[in-house]
Amino acid sequence: MKTLLRSKWKLICVSVVCTLALIGVAICMLLYYGIVKFNRIDRKKYPVVGVDVSAYQGDIDWKVLSAQNIDFAFIKATEGSDFVDEKFEINFKQARETNLRVGAYHFFSFESPGKDQAAHFARTVGDTEGLLPLVIDVEYYGKYRSQYAIEVPEVAKELRAMVDELETTYGVTPIIYVSDETYATIVKGRFDECHIWYRSVYSKIQPGIEWTFWQYSDRGRLKGYKGEETYIDLNVFNGDAKALDSYLVKKK
Repeated sequence: MKTLLRSKWKLICVSVVCTLALIGVAICMLLYYGIVKFNRIDRKKYPVVGVDVSAYQGDIDWKVLSAQNIDFAFIKATEGSDFVDEKFEINFKQARETNLRVGAYHFFSFESPGKDQAAHFARTVGDTEGLLPLVIDVEYYGKYRSQYAIEVPEVAKELRAMVDELETTYGVTPIIYVSDETYATIVKGRFDECHIWYRSVYSKIQPGIEWTFWQYSDRGRLKGYKGEETYIDLNVFNGDAKALDSYLVKKK
């Protein structure tokens, strides 16, 4: 009898564990595919919403995309000192033909001099009148997955060189896009004059961090694009539409 009871309890335990595992997998899948979202935005608190895109979104119909209650778009332009996003030119042109506020961003490389990256970014984007300030995207990537894979002071020095060069060229301080990790290790305390675009897609931004833009989701789904990436990044601006317009670069 005891052996039979033990067998039943084992079977029950195995069934419970399997059920919990299946529930866990189901929840992960719902989160991964954007059906259930980590962050939900109160549009009354954050009425100004936008997207950021690159070649991964493929061909974009900007008339369709811009008509979905969004206000701004940041478009990937460059990376390092020689890479240009293959969709930048057409995205940049067509996005500016809509009513969206438009900006361009550069993916910062840990392997190229900051001045070279600034020059490459500026050559590609050209005149920024009427645009949102240029953005430098600083995040760990590839073999540089953490602060332990780089020389932080040296990277910060090159980032400073890029920030200063862009400010000299355009007369406008660039925005810096950060993750939790890059903000804490590279940017915090070194670039206080720069507005921050903060990536936090799994939780709200921690109190005490001053941010201007917040990327709150990397699992957005909108109409109007078809590419390698099914999802689109969603962002909010920390203010109203009038405040956002004050960031647009004015004619010199």
